[in-house]
Amino acid sequence: GAPPPAEKPTGDLSGHLLAYLSLSPVFVIVGFVTLIIFKRELHTISFLGGLALNEGVNWLIKHVIQEPRPCGGPHMAVGTKYGMPSSHSQFMWFFSVYSFLFLYLRMHQTNNARFLDLLWRHVLSLGLLAAAFLVSYSRVYLLYHTWSQVLYGGIAGSLMAVAWFAFTQEVLTPLFPRIAAWPVSEFFLIRDTSLIPNVLWFEYTVTRAEARNRQRKLGTKLQ
Repeated sequence: GAPPPAEKPTGDLSGHLLAYLSLSPVFVIVGFVTLIIFKRELHTISFLGGLALNEGVNWLIKHVIQEPRPCGGPHMAVGTKYGMPSSHSQFMWFFSVYSFLFLYLRMHQTNNARFLDLLWRHVLSLGLLAAAFLVSYSRVYLLYHTWSQVLYGGIAGSLMAVAWFAFTQEVLTPLFPRIAAWPVSEFFLIRDTSLIPNVLWFEYTVTRAEARNRQRKLGTKLQ
C-alpha cells in the first residue's frame, strides 16, 4: 500500500503527491463496490472478479519468484517482502487496459454524437493510461519497487486484462442472460446489459423519456 505520512520524504511535494496517487487501487475498488451496489450489472461484477483474480495471480507470482524489494527500514512494514512483480503496477495496468478494451470494443458510438463520443473515449483512455504510468512510477520513486518490478507488473496486468476481457466476451457474456434469470439474481436485482450497444446512451434516453412522461402526467392532473 501507499506509505503512511511518516514514510514520505520530508519536504518532498512530488513524493507526497505520488504517495497519495498510489492509493488509486483503493479508490478503484471502492468505486466498483459502489457501482455494483447501485447498478448490479453482471459485466461490472465480472470486471471486479477479474481484478480479484489478477491480484491472486500477482500474489502467486511473487511467492514463486521471491525477489526482494529494493527497500528496507520502515518500508518493510508493507504486506509482503517480495516485490516481483509490483501489485500496484499490475492492478492499475489491468484496470486501464481492460477499461480501454471496454470503451473501444464493448461500447459502440451513437450515430447522433459520433465526434463527441469518440473525443471523450480518447480523453478518458489517455487519462487511464497516464494514471497507470504514474502509479507505476510512484512505486519506483518511493523505493518500493525497481523499474523491472513495475515493468513486469505492467506487462502481467495488461496480459491478464486482455485474457479476462476475451474470456468475459466469449464465455461469460453468452451466459449472462441465463444468470440474470436465476431466482437469486432476480431477488438481488442483478441485470444483464450486454445486448445494449451503448449503456450510457440507453440509460440517458430511458431516463429522459420517463421524466417527460411524468411531467406530462403531472401537467394533465394539474389541468
